Amino acid sequence: MSDEDRATGSATGSATGSATGSATGSATGSATGSATGSEGSVPSAGSPTWAIARGMATVFRQIFRRDVTEEYPKEIEPPPPRSHIGRHLLNRHDNGLEKCIGCELCAFACPADAIWVEGEDNDPEHPVSPGERFAKDYQINYLRCIMCGLCVEACPTRALTLTSAYEMSFTSREEAILTKEQLLEPPPPLGTAPGTEEG
Repeated sequence: MSDEDRATGSATGSATGSATGSATGSATGSATGSATGSEGSVPSAGSPTWAIARGMATVFRQIFRRDVTEEYPKEIEPPPPRSHIGRHLLNRHDNGLEKCIGCELCAFACPADAIWVEGEDNDPEHPVSPGERFAKDYQINYLRCIMCGLCVEACPTRALTLTSAYEMSFTSREEAILTKEQLLEPPPPLGTAPGTEEG
């Protein structure tokens, strides 16, 4: 092959290569640019811009809603009448006898093992309850109690009920264990429990 043929082949190859590279580069660049431009104009659902927009929309919706903050304990909103969410109460009959017959079903039903009941036979001359037995000792440990109400469901005489007195605070473990004498007394009204005056 002569020197002239080599020069012609080299010129042709370089021209073809540069044209192909230029075309490929311009096509790739324009495709990338157009794709980037389309993403920038309309953010997709998974983009960070879309996430920020959704978050700001949630913030603006909350701005115009009514405040639900309660000034407890300065202003105490009474719970609904049938909301049994608080301390237990041992009930009595109208004649003063205790409804609890010491059957210990509430203690067996308690999943947290928070109730201790010790039953004893009634004195026929001076009965404590209308049944053959009564609760000699009854304790509820409120450090364990989860307020599930299973003890109330298990009671056959409706002796144990839940009240709406949810204000319970204790300074020692001993205070958190309420005895039978304490549970027989109705809980204090809301806002009068020890500790609420500090608010």
